[in-house]
Amino acid sequence: MEPILLYGFPSGSSMGLVAALEWLGKPYRLCRVDMFGEMRDPSYRRINPRVETPAFITEKGEVLTETMAIAAWLEARDTERRISFDPLSREAARMHQMIAFINTGFTGSFSPLWAAMEMEPPNPAMQSALRNWGREGVIERHDRLEEMIGDSRFLITDRPTLADGLLIGVARWLDFHEVANKSRWPKLAAVRERIEAEPAVIYATALENGEIQPGSGACFGHVELVEVIRQFGS
Repeated sequence: MEPILLYGFPSGSSMGLVAALEWLGKPYRLCRVDMFGEMRDPSYRRINPRVETPAFITEKGEVLTETMAIAAWLEARDTERRISFDPLSREAARMHQMIAFINTGFTGSFSPLWAAMEMEPPNPAMQSALRNWGREGVIERHDRLEEMIGDSRFLITDRPTLADGLLIGVARWLDFHEVANKSRWPKLAAVRERIEAEPAVIYATALENGEIQPGSGACFGHVELVEVIRQFGS
C-alpha cells in the first residue's frame, strides 16, 4: 500500500509535509483532517492520542506521529536525495539542526497565540496576556532564524529540502496571527517567497483550502478519515 499522510486544516503545519512528499516523488495518499471538527472527535484518538496532526500511516500500516519522526521516515527513503543529503555530510547536519530549531522553539513560540485564539470559554484578560507573550516570543525566534540563514536560495542549499517544507507550514502563522510584517526579516522573507512559489507548495496549499489541482502525479488520491481510523486505529 501507499503511505498515507493525515494533514490538518486550516493552516496546519503539516502542509509542508505534503510539499515534501511531492518533492520526494514517491507514491503516497492523503487524508484531510478538520482540526476544529473531526480531530476533536474521540475516535481520532485511535490514530493519535495527543489529538494532533500530522499523523502518518506507513506502507506497513503502522501509525507514526510527530513531525520530526515523519520527516526522518521520509529522509530514510529519499534514496535519490531529492529532499535530503548524504547522512554523513555537512549539509545533512545543518539540515537536521535547522529542522530541530523550526520544530521546537520556532513552532513552539506560536503556542500562546493559538491558546488565546482557541480559549473556551473566553477569558479576555488572560487572552491579552497570552497574545503579548506570544508576539514577543515569535519575534525573538524569528530574529534567531534570520541569523541562521545563509546565502543559499533556500534554507540549506539552492534547492528545497525537508527543512524548507517544515518551515513553510509554520512560517505563515506570522501572517495568520498578524504578529509583524515579514519584511522585518528580509532573508527569511526572501526564502519564504521562493518556497511559496514552488509548484509543490502551491499544490499543497490548494489541497488544504479544499481545491483539487494537479500535482506531480505522486499522490494517489485522498482517503476519508473514518476509513483511516477503521483500518489503522488502535
